[in-house]
Amino acid sequence: MLHIGCHLSPSEGLLKMAKTASELGADTFQFFSRNPRGSKAKALDESDAAAMDAYLKEHGFVPVLVHAPYTLNPCAEKPETAQFAELCMRNDLIRCTAMKTPFYNFHPGSHVGQGEQTGVEKTAALLNRILSDETDTTVLIETMSGQGSEIGGTFESVKAIIDRVNLSERVGVCLDTCHVFQAGYDIVNDLDGVLTEFDRVIGLDRLHFLHINDAKFGLGEHKDRHAAIGEGQIGLDAFRRIVNHPALKNLPFCLETPHEKLEEYAAEIALLRGMTE
Repeated sequence: MLHIGCHLSPSEGLLKMAKTASELGADTFQFFSRNPRGSKAKALDESDAAAMDAYLKEHGFVPVLVHAPYTLNPCAEKPETAQFAELCMRNDLIRCTAMKTPFYNFHPGSHVGQGEQTGVEKTAALLNRILSDETDTTVLIETMSGQGSEIGGTFESVKAIIDRVNLSERVGVCLDTCHVFQAGYDIVNDLDGVLTEFDRVIGLDRLHFLHINDAKFGLGEHKDRHAAIGEGQIGLDAFRRIVNHPALKNLPFCLETPHEKLEEYAAEIALLRGMTE
């Protein structure tokens, strides 16, 4: 069975969020650790966290994903901006432990004129400061579109970060279909070739999660613009190949498609599940 869900809000509580996922036909989901455009994190209700954990186990969910806020820039030039990212991510890992959520995903940042190598080194240095032998959450670097001065827009960039992390066994990858396509990896016409390249550079054993999104712009345009499944430049035929690929089909997928209503996500979950062979 395809393991798939969508991005949900924990605003009404963690248990309520998990129940909503079930209602949508999902067996995984993703949620922000705190305000995605700010810094505030709602105080964690430990009883609610325990109730969510019990519900997920009882209803056969595969691992869910906690997503860091978009506003964080781990490789920022300004010390106060980088320190803010470190503070939030360090706290988020503590919250992940309390919620028993095994994966924490983040955007590796933008070097903003410092250069790719400096950006890679700064993001890796931050990970070295927040990861320890006691860390029980796997931190996932999201593959990016290469928009502007983003790092992580190539597999080599992601690997360069991982190689600089002392506890690299606690670091993995979340592959975003929209991002990699717009970064220049042709998952429409050469999915096998892209995954072979991923395996050669990073290793498929590092791939723990996928964001499954269509792309508003074309191959290699380096723009981070998601589209609903089948309404972008990737298309339904490519998604059929993606959800059935032997290297991917048993991994959890999460939709980040631009919808306003939950029933639209339910329809996409059913659509993609219906593609499985």
